[in-house]
Amino acid sequence: MATVAQWIEGARPRTLPNAVAPVLAGTGAAAWLGSAVWWKALLALVLSLALIIGVNYANDYSDGIRGTDDERAGPLRLVGSRVASPRAVLTAAIVSLTIGAVAGLALALASSPWLIAVGVVCIAGAWLYTGGSKPYGYSGFGEIAVFVFFGLVAVLGTQYTQALQIDWVGAVAAVAVGALSSAVLVANNLRDIPTDTTSGKITLAVRLGDRRTRGLYVALVATAGVATVLLALATPWCLTGLVAAPLALRAARPVVSGALGPALIPVLRDTGLTMLVWAIAVTLALAFG
Repeated sequence: MATVAQWIEGARPRTLPNAVAPVLAGTGAAAWLGSAVWWKALLALVLSLALIIGVNYANDYSDGIRGTDDERAGPLRLVGSRVASPRAVLTAAIVSLTIGAVAGLALALASSPWLIAVGVVCIAGAWLYTGGSKPYGYSGFGEIAVFVFFGLVAVLGTQYTQALQIDWVGAVAAVAVGALSSAVLVANNLRDIPTDTTSGKITLAVRLGDRRTRGLYVALVATAGVATVLLALATPWCLTGLVAAPLALRAARPVVSGALGPALIPVLRDTGLTMLVWAIAVTLALAFG
């Protein structure tokens, strides 16, 4: 039976910045419009965290029962390593997604009921990433989904629920967060190219190959840098987002140098930290600049 520490590791804490950063950026964009609402931001945070933990457990369950995680270079997987039963991990995924659904329903009812439909699509996307008979994560669409759900939808959705409108500032921030969030998954899939190829999991990294996947990672991180400069058109204080540049360089170093396997694990952490620091700096700039 899995320990508490193993359940926490199975939730993949390194991915949590992917949930926190878009809510911060969306709240900052709402504050730029003079319409930040703290309790709606809190609901959006609960929703985002519950969804990413739910998708992580769902991914663990689906990959585990398919045998995809039997041989891997990354952190612990609960089902693949046999420390938790598939039923227990599936239950954890359902509980997390249900919490997200409740938070999302409350947020939609307090803002615009049509957002319920968006929430249904998000939950379906979380499950179908590696679940179902034809998971899109096995067909090379994972990075696109992360860009859409944890970038565009999460940032602009957070801004809209508070300000009841979106603008170009929110859109640029959404692109930046989406690019960095996708970069986390690109780094993860770059590390797993050998094992994913063997198991038949055709990720975008498997399709592109090692060299072009590394180039994609660098391009995504650079996109966030360009977005930061564009946001300076709103307020020069957004350039404080460049404080995350040293972290971005540290994250990219193993990718650029050709590191393989476990040597790429720190890239996920450092890319996530880059995104979180960037989001904090830009949120403060938009709120007070």
